[in-house]
Parts: sequence; structure tokens; C-alpha cells
Amino acid sequence: MRIVCNGEEREVDRDIRVAELIRTLELDPALVVVECDGDIVIRDEFESHTLKEGSVVELFRFVGGG
Repeated sequence: MRIVCNGEEREVDRDIRVAELIRTLELDPALVVVECDGDIVIRDEFESHTLKEGSVVELFRFVGGG
């Protein structure tokens, strides 16, 4: 199935959850904010929020520095 992640089309498994997408991209879920189809997905819902065909996902990572 196709989704758009950070502006790029991606082919992913059907019924993929947000947590699986984050793991696939090798990101730390504790440092990521997820927006899916215009709504923020709270961290407690990463394991249960299933993406669907055409979902638009934006992943924002916290970066420290000075």
C-alpha cells in the first residue's frame, strides 16, 4: 500500500502501524512527534494507530544542540 511520509511516497505493508513505521525508519519513538492525516498521534497510540492507503504522515524529530 502507498502512503506519503515526510513528503515522499512510500510503499509499506498493509495494516502497518505508526510504531512499525518508526522502527522501519530506525527512529527513536521517544524523540518523534507524529502527525497523520492532519492529526497528532499521541505516543500511547503508536502501537494501535494503523495507517491506511494514502495516509499522509509527518514525522518530526527532536534535535538538541546549541
